[in-house]
Amino acid sequence: MSLSSPSHRTLFIFFLLILCGHTHARFFTPLDPVSDGGWSSIIRLPTAEESTCEQTYGFLPCTTTVLGNLFLILIYGFLMFKAATFLSNGSELLLEILGPGIVGGLFLPILGALPDAMLILVSGLSGSKETAQSQVSVGMGLLAGSTVLLLTIIWGTCVIVGKCDIEGTIAIDSQDTRGFSLTGSGVSTDIWTSYAARIMVLSIVPFLIVQLPQALDSTSGRHLAVLIALIVSVCLLISYCLYQIFQPWIQRRKLEYIEHKHVILGFLKHLKMRSLGRLLREDGQPDTEVIKKLFTTIDENKDGSLTHGELRALVVGIQFEEIDLDHDDAVKRIMVDFDTSNNQLIDEEEFVSGVCRWLQRARGARVASGDAGPHTMKFLSDYHTETKMEHDLLDVGVGGQSEEVAEGVENARWTSTKAVLLLLLGAIIAAAFADPLVDAVDNFSEATTIPAFFISFIFLPLATNSSEAVSAIIFASRDKRQTASLTFSEIYGAVTMNNVLCLSVFLALVYARGLTWDFSSEVLVIFIVCIVMGVFASFRTVFPLWTSILAILLYPFSLALVYVLDYVFGWS
Repeated sequence: MSLSSPSHRTLFIFFLLILCGHTHARFFTPLDPVSDGGWSSIIRLPTAEESTCEQTYGFLPCTTTVLGNLFLILIYGFLMFKAATFLSNGSELLLEILGPGIVGGLFLPILGALPDAMLILVSGLSGSKETAQSQVSVGMGLLAGSTVLLLTIIWGTCVIVGKCDIEGTIAIDSQDTRGFSLTGSGVSTDIWTSYAARIMVLSIVPFLIVQLPQALDSTSGRHLAVLIALIVSVCLLISYCLYQIFQPWIQRRKLEYIEHKHVILGFLKHLKMRSLGRLLREDGQPDTEVIKKLFTTIDENKDGSLTHGELRALVVGIQFEEIDLDHDDAVKRIMVDFDTSNNQLIDEEEFVSGVCRWLQRARGARVASGDAGPHTMKFLSDYHTETKMEHDLLDVGVGGQSEEVAEGVENARWTSTKAVLLLLLGAIIAAAFADPLVDAVDNFSEATTIPAFFISFIFLPLATNSSEAVSAIIFASRDKRQTASLTFSEIYGAVTMNNVLCLSVFLALVYARGLTWDFSSEVLVIFIVCIVMGVFASFRTVFPLWTSILAILLYPFSLALVYVLDYVFGWS
């Protein structure tokens, strides 16, 4: 078995855990068991009396040492990361077969939040009521940490890597000449992204409901408040999923963006084949003379302008790779981008300007890296590779769709089977290793005396959200308004699903097991971050670079606020 495959590596790690599970956690006694309150009390090995621990499922390894539990957290965290990756890949394939709507609006958001929901669920199911009360702080830490991480570190990083020059109320695509100007550089989004931010703000209503009795210093109505908040949270979850089903604008914008990139790629490759020379000069700039000659050959009636029919005759010979795109739709896209006079005709000047603009867009990445040579086919190949990468980053499976239609039902069936297998594998891994991960965090907290909330707040979101975070950052670096809109829309959507789905699971645990709701500082942190970032993004579409600093600083502020409220003012 080759370990080069991600799934093989995951199975190999799982096999090692099984092998390790046959030995119990027995360690040598320390030479100096007396604690001095310093590092020796943290890294010391336990005595024989202290060294007992309960193995999850009766065979997974356990330990009471700091380094041992840290190792287990890393291993189980990696497995949860792989579970999230398998769920994401399976979702892509499922969207490829069934398209947006129910799949894009219902299954994909739920599957994206499944690892977090699993961890929250097992944190309150383990052992006795007292054990569940102590471990449930792990679930609250994950819930708060995921929301804060996405809206602070990830949000701010996306602004930094995606920054362009700001002119008025818009950021100019792929133009970044102002460096790190705090006001003259940044990103801009569309109005739909602002709507997503407003929906995210509404998702914090259940937090306010469950916190109301404590705000009024009432103890009698706390259990009822949990029930009411649970009902409201479930209603918001159902409403949000229905909204996504009947208004799948995020998924449609993803597909629209990818299709437009394929039109650009196919059109430029076709022009290259028809050109008598390179489309770029030796200095890397578009060769306008060659482009004018192309216009002359395309203009069949020699009237100095291209009609819809002449453009259609040109694109009929283009095989748009990766997608099953209608040629009339491709002509419309070319008309929209090229016909600046809006007279349904493209004259020579508009044609030259449009081709130059598309060439600059396709070779933008190479210009940024200093490689602006005239090798047209090479940078078009790079652009093709970038487009295929964005298929994965966008969580849309348009790649290979037209090929599957051409090759028959068998490939479509295999893709469906593969999607189901990936989803099952991801769900099984998430369900199997959520409980041991929570136990490892709890044991690490006991061994170090660090509150479990802070461990889960900082480390667990990195395991469950790292794949999504990396994808968002890489995708935001495309320096386009459209990609920025999609990136931030998905961040707001992930936080919304986190607030309604994961909170519903958490409230159900608290209510069903009769646990005490004592998370005032954590709720306040979630409330502050969601309100600041949500309201801020609800009424503006331009985000200068200084906004990224504000967002990133909210992360250490959140940690400091919880610490001060809990351990200085004694809120918990």
